[in-house]
Amino acid sequence: MKTTRYFEEQVLRKRPYLRREWCQLALEEPIYYEIQAEDDRIRHWVFIPELGTYLRVVTLPDGETIHNAFPDPAFKPEG
Repeated sequence: MKTTRYFEEQVLRKRPYLRREWCQLALEEPIYYEIQAEDDRIRHWVFIPELGTYLRVVTLPDGETIHNAFPDPAFKPEG
């Protein structure tokens, strides 16, 4: 799994409960994803039962390098 320095040094430090396998799952089996217009980064969402909410994982435009991840209770899947 590729990650940015920011993810390793900031995100995981601030959110030690995050699991790398959850982030990988968001990339492999997202319930929804979208490209951010301002910087072409890609947002991926996956439901994590252990968190009881959706996890948003943001990658660089390559769709592989994880830059950020956080619980997103405001996310509502379409449909």
